[in-house]
Amino acid sequence: MEKSIEDHIEKDKKILEDPMISPQMRRHTQDELQHLELYHKNHPEDNHDPTAFEMYCDENPEASECRIYED
Repeated sequence: MEKSIEDHIEKDKKILEDPMISPQMRRHTQDELQHLELYHKNHPEDNHDPTAFEMYCDENPEASECRIYED
């Protein structure tokens, strides 16, 4: 079963509530949460859990690795 973006956002928020997580994990989770929330804001009708690559291309559509070519 595919996880929703809402589930992923909630999971990250719960992780950040834990005062015992490492500083590295906190930074990673905060960064991921920021990108997830931006993706969700830009695509409110889409509730699938996007990959890091999907979020990157959403924020950087001009990047060469994000270009889509049609035959």
